[in-house]
Amino acid sequence: MTNQRIILTGGPGSGKSTLIDALTRRGYACSIEAGRAIIQEQVASGGNALPWEDRQAFAELMLSREIRAWHSAGNADAPYFFDRGIPDVAGYLTLCQLPVPAHLEQAIAHFRYAERVFITPPWREIYAQDAERRQSFAEAEMTYRVMRATYQQHGYRLLELPRAPLDKRVNFILAALRSD
Repeated sequence: MTNQRIILTGGPGSGKSTLIDALTRRGYACSIEAGRAIIQEQVASGGNALPWEDRQAFAELMLSREIRAWHSAGNADAPYFFDRGIPDVAGYLTLCQLPVPAHLEQAIAHFRYAERVFITPPWREIYAQDAERRQSFAEAEMTYRVMRATYQQHGYRLLELPRAPLDKRVNFILAALRSD
């Protein structure tokens, strides 16, 4: 059986979470983005594991959450979609010019996803900042480039999604999975 853990990655504000919501509505199992949930929890609890305070602590919480999400898929016999994955944590650290620790590299090697990863390109028309997404559009573009390089470095094949209406993007993903 092929690996059914399917990652959607890319820069912030490029439609990943909207795609995950649409896939959930179509009945697919999905995990939510770890970073956004951690930011909300840290702000609510007065914690400092935030990308604008303690980036290393934020990365460790993301890694823990992503490993838990990976396990939650179990031995899925149908696609299980992830709003980012463990390699995104390495991409985040690279983007912050922080070292990628050996235990993170080991986690990336051990907890594998489907070889094909869907990447959402920067898309100015849908990009918006909010309480958790403070990056500029230029930072979103840089994040996209770093995620692309990080996933390729770890042996994944990237398929870029078209800048198209939501239903067309969802259908693009599902058609690509059927052709594997």
